[in-house]
Amino acid sequence: MDAATLAPPSQTRYSPTNMIRILIADDHAIVRAGLKQFIADQADMQVAGEAATGSECIQLVRATEFDVVLLDISMPDKNGIDTLKTLKQVRPELPVLMLSGYAEDQYAVNLLRAGAAGYLNKEAASTQLVGAIRTVVRGRKFVSPALAQILADGVTGDADKPLHGELSQREFQIFCKIAAGAAVSKIADELHLSVKTVSTYRTRVLEKMGMKSNADLTYYAIKNGLID
Repeated sequence: MDAATLAPPSQTRYSPTNMIRILIADDHAIVRAGLKQFIADQADMQVAGEAATGSECIQLVRATEFDVVLLDISMPDKNGIDTLKTLKQVRPELPVLMLSGYAEDQYAVNLLRAGAAGYLNKEAASTQLVGAIRTVVRGRKFVSPALAQILADGVTGDADKPLHGELSQREFQIFCKIAAGAAVSKIADELHLSVKTVSTYRTRVLEKMGMKSNADLTYYAIKNGLID
């Protein structure tokens, strides 16, 4: 059953006097319901669409106009990183606010590099969520206080950067897939790369992180909350 729901298309782009049209993409119905409840209290916001998978999210973005997407990082078919990259290809101007149960230091910087307009932990207060939506629809990046500290520490060199923090956007994407158990051939198909190219990225990831095998990557990812 297709869990996507779609509001009537509109061609009007967002301005401060217009209703902010929001697409919620999360595979948990209870999370979508909670977000809808927060948003319903805002006079200038409406949930214009819902999706339970990454593919449904992309389908809806192709079919209608939204002002912002709230995208869960853990989706059942395409993970949030892959979905984000496709959305930025389909609608480069559309702000995507990533939602996650993981702490900012796990994913946030890499997602911002990949084109996300912001990153918000699902435990954040509803007022912070509303503020984040208002920020990104005006073309600005949303940076939470926790993420701001991480970015500041990265500039000053005061933070102990995690091993995966040294990876490029593409390296991190492939690292997550390998750690989750995906075969090199499958990753190549999903990312439209050659098997040789994926193998080269795998070698770089192992070298940068000082590890010897896929099992090491999986153990690290689980220990650091990067995969379930």
